[in-house]
Amino acid sequence: MMAKLTIPEEELMYPGHVGCLGCGATLAMRYTLKALGQRTIISVPACCWAVMPGVFPLTCLKIPMLYTAFETTGASISGIRAALDAKGIDDITVVGWAGDGGTADIGIQALSGAVERGTDVMYIMYDNEAYMNTGVQRSSATPIGAWTTTTPVGTTKDWKKMPKKDMVEIMVAHKIPYTATMSISHPEDMIKKLQKAQKIKGPKFIHIYAPCPTGWRMAPDKTVEIAKMAVDSGAFPLYEVEDGIYTITRKPKELKPVMPYLAMQGRFRHLPQEELDGIQLGIQKRWKRLLKLEEFTRDLEGE
Repeated sequence: MMAKLTIPEEELMYPGHVGCLGCGATLAMRYTLKALGQRTIISVPACCWAVMPGVFPLTCLKIPMLYTAFETTGASISGIRAALDAKGIDDITVVGWAGDGGTADIGIQALSGAVERGTDVMYIMYDNEAYMNTGVQRSSATPIGAWTTTTPVGTTKDWKKMPKKDMVEIMVAHKIPYTATMSISHPEDMIKKLQKAQKIKGPKFIHIYAPCPTGWRMAPDKTVEIAKMAVDSGAFPLYEVEDGIYTITRKPKELKPVMPYLAMQGRFRHLPQEELDGIQLGIQKRWKRLLKLEEFTRDLEGE
């Protein structure tokens, strides 16, 4: 006897997206809209998600969308929020949805302005750690050691030399009410945080880890597995910062070694052992710092 169909009826009406096989960003969008609901408006700049909804008149997203220039996501969602406020509409969630390049690099000025003004919006950076839509060029969110088309390897050994830009800490420095990291490997954690953020007034910044099989040189059926390995190894910790208070939302008793995670991705296969050891040490230092921040901020809250 066949099992009863459990897919929600409304999802059966959606056409498919045109993203690559195994794209983590498609899961990120799916979980986000499950959490936020249909009373949502999304502004999307140049990025993979400017293409993936499909060619007009087809779309896999049944919500209002605004396509905008690469650098203007923060400004566009500020304008949408202002227009809704002028009309007295306060039950719509305004979301800026941009990749790491459009956030950490090209869009950071408009983002900083929006959150500094205290605009009641949610800005989501789906992070595939490079400019994937334009050919896998490095961004400031590309991790140290990674190959991209603009950080070649081989005899040049010109892999990414600088560490990943920490957008959550940049947003914490803006003293916004809520910021959090999420991963497509942990949808329950993701949905819980998104629904919490939706209820908070003011600017919210969300950093979603979304592996890209094409740019990471990995098997497309390993997306969720690799995302989980990133969390379990500490390469991408899950935590939130609410009014300055740090809370680690997934805390392994002991971090797993990062080497198996790196070994599954072709973008790291060129690295010599000393570089791999350096990456492991850097992860351990960051994890210890995060634990101390959680303890310190909670102590302050109790004073």
